[in-house]
Amino acid sequence: MMEDEDDMKLGVVFPQTEIGTDPAVIRDYAQASEEAGYEHLLVFDHVLGGKLERFDKLGRTPPYTDQSPFHEVFVLFGYLAACTRRLELVTGIVILPQRQTALVAKQAAAVDVLTGGRLRLGVGIGWNHVEYEALNEDFHTRGRRVSEQIAVMRKLWTEPVVNFKGSYHHLDRAGINPLPVQRPIPVWMGGMAEPVLKRVAEISDGWFPQFQPGDEASHTLDRVRAYIKEAGRPLSAVGIEGRFTYGIGGPTEWAKRAREWRDLGATHLSVNTMGAGLTPRGHIDAILKMRPALDGV
Repeated sequence: MMEDEDDMKLGVVFPQTEIGTDPAVIRDYAQASEEAGYEHLLVFDHVLGGKLERFDKLGRTPPYTDQSPFHEVFVLFGYLAACTRRLELVTGIVILPQRQTALVAKQAAAVDVLTGGRLRLGVGIGWNHVEYEALNEDFHTRGRRVSEQIAVMRKLWTEPVVNFKGSYHHLDRAGINPLPVQRPIPVWMGGMAEPVLKRVAEISDGWFPQFQPGDEASHTLDRVRAYIKEAGRPLSAVGIEGRFTYGIGGPTEWAKRAREWRDLGATHLSVNTMGAGLTPRGHIDAILKMRPALDGV
């Protein structure tokens, strides 16, 4: 399906915690998404879960625990690279500060090479202190480190040999090989805190906001757009990816929500089928059912 470059691009949220472990189902889900005309597949990320009691200080029930299954994103994308031909593979988001920067750059470059340039790397700082602890990274400096990490990755993706000395990284005549197809790979950001909004405006290629269309969303977007202008960047430099769930209703509600995201200025939109009590193959049926309702939006 050919689309104008100005059209909002439609994608699916990979049902990480509900898809199961059958490789055939995972393959069929990705291929069904592509054949239905979705343009991208977005994957959530967690390396480790923790027991519920580890999150007593969080002040709320965590969205995921040790009972929540997650496929590792870069390994999954290596598999899907061979299963798909056109589908853009998106991390939404990789928790960057809990990982070694050069290793993420290498893994991302490998996915980009194997897919022929179909990776979009969404990154964020996360909320799971248990995960940071187990990966031996500092939870408390994660916000300060992420901007430098992005700068290092972009140099590694565009320069065969890199020299870099920052607050958290030191590279002395080192580089990754092969370089990615996209130089650099697009880096999007997730999060809603005010420092995140400023980072989005200043250094990201796009943003995954955590709201639904409405007055609050419009006000937040106005602030982000003001920050983008302050940074001396055109508004078109920063994409916006919306998301809504299968459970909001049927075709009428799906089309209405998609139009609301389009009117808000979203460049991308993903549909999420998790949380609706579906079986692994039920997720395939759901994204196929939703797709016709989104035609012409």
